[in-house]
Amino acid sequence: MEILAFGVQSDEKPLIEKAFAGKHEVRCLDVFLNRDTAPIAAGYEVVSTSVNADLGGAVLQTLAAGGTQMIAQRSTGFNNIDLDVAERLALRVARVSYYSPYSVAEFAWTLAMAVNRRVIRAASRTRDFDFRLDGLLGRDMHGRTVGVIGTGKIGEAFTRIAHGFGMKLLGWDVAENPACAELGMRYVDKERLLAESDLVSLHVPLLPSTHHLVDKDALALMKDDAILVNSSRGGLIDTSALVGELRAGRFLGVGLDVYEAEAGLFFLDKSLEGVDDDTLARLVTFPNVIVTSHQAYYTEDAVGQIIDATVENVGDYLAGRHSDNVLVPARPGT
Repeated sequence: MEILAFGVQSDEKPLIEKAFAGKHEVRCLDVFLNRDTAPIAAGYEVVSTSVNADLGGAVLQTLAAGGTQMIAQRSTGFNNIDLDVAERLALRVARVSYYSPYSVAEFAWTLAMAVNRRVIRAASRTRDFDFRLDGLLGRDMHGRTVGVIGTGKIGEAFTRIAHGFGMKLLGWDVAENPACAELGMRYVDKERLLAESDLVSLHVPLLPSTHHLVDKDALALMKDDAILVNSSRGGLIDTSALVGELRAGRFLGVGLDVYEAEAGLFFLDKSLEGVDDDTLARLVTFPNVIVTSHQAYYTEDAVGQIIDATVENVGDYLAGRHSDNVLVPARPGT
């Protein structure tokens, strides 16, 4: 069988081809799955997609009409997939429910420390042989308070690093993580966490209940000199409200690896076209903001685990097996 893989980065391609070698043929495309590219999948029973694929109803219908029966998404998040339509079309959908939590947790800390210690500005200056320290004053993290919103596997990994810094730990989640509690984390309501934390990091999935979890009211509760980091999903933050707060001179720093309107932008080179997203264009102009292109997961370890799990998901589909990665079960009778 030949599998069609959309949205494959150049670093990923050899890893994907090696993982599928001897099992199935795989055709890797660097274009992302959307309404315009969906017809390419005609004739492919199995399609693999990236996190920024458009798997809304119209795309799913095109895939099903072309003969696709299984979608293997190479990510943990699945807010881009209309699962109800997939079920109605009898499309099996699987994701990667686990990969290295350290990749995202470590990158979240990279963003936090980069904005805290003004690393981007400092590196830019020294390229011009400007070695002044003006405007580069940071703060010790030791002894300060970190608020971790979402204390699952990634949130726990982030918390362990914070514990290593010697920080006071606050957590918020629907269920407490005993491992975090053992580190000294106190679980409090979201409002208290936002008000007391010097650093807030988001590690919850994007669901209807978490969309704009950090809205205008939530931002207003935060300290004026707090640091906000989001390496989870862009829709957790009301970006327009965030821009408003930044314009008012609030926050020591903001580190964003995700953006709520990133589809059609992230993973692509737009440097010669310009971007017509006024909110994003304004966001990246603030000197205390760092925006990266959804790369927190992008380590050899995590990507390798994602690809291996994808190969297993395809194998399970062909063998008629079920696993915890399956979001929509197999076509009836298969």
